[in-house]
Amino acid sequence: MPLLRQLEFAFRTVAGIADPGRFGAPQDAGVTAPGYNNAKPNLNLEETARELLGSLGATRIANDLRVEWNSRLKTAAGRVDYHQKLISLNPRLFEHPAEIDRTLRHELAHILAQFRAGRRRISPHGTEWRQACRDLGIADEKRCHNLPFRARTYVAPFVYRCPNCRQDFLRVRRLRRAVACLGCCRKHNGGEFDPRFRLRLIR
Repeated sequence: MPLLRQLEFAFRTVAGIADPGRFGAPQDAGVTAPGYNNAKPNLNLEETARELLGSLGATRIANDLRVEWNSRLKTAAGRVDYHQKLISLNPRLFEHPAEIDRTLRHELAHILAQFRAGRRRISPHGTEWRQACRDLGIADEKRCHNLPFRARTYVAPFVYRCPNCRQDFLRVRRLRRAVACLGCCRKHNGGEFDPRFRLRLIR
């Protein structure tokens, strides 16, 4: 059975597709490219992050945590992969040094919130994440950054459509997994994958 993913990533225009970021788009916004092939570790930030997690009782996950600089990030300040225990930071944060620690804690809050929730599904920027932000000293944290990271645009040759809500989804690459409209899955199937809402290629 193919890996089933859900997608909530739409643009009104068919001229192009913006490069989404962890702060600039919902955390569950689409199928993400796997791997961080050109990332370089940052041991100082990694040590800081581990100490923060340990001080909040998350020592077990802290031991596996990695923090890396990833030049593949363009508009996103940071990105987190809970399963890989990996935080990736945009090297352009060096242009805004005061934001490095805050971005690290923002992404760390995602790790901490999911660790506390266990296997339970939680909203990416919901109550659990906001509590984790408070515990990490960034109580007023917003889900989106306002740093002047210029967005790239791409020609989107593939257009997919939800057969239920008729929403169009633009993709630079052809989808190779079964992908359903997340909005419809949430509304009609408790957020679980539903083949009735599988996206169909229309162009």
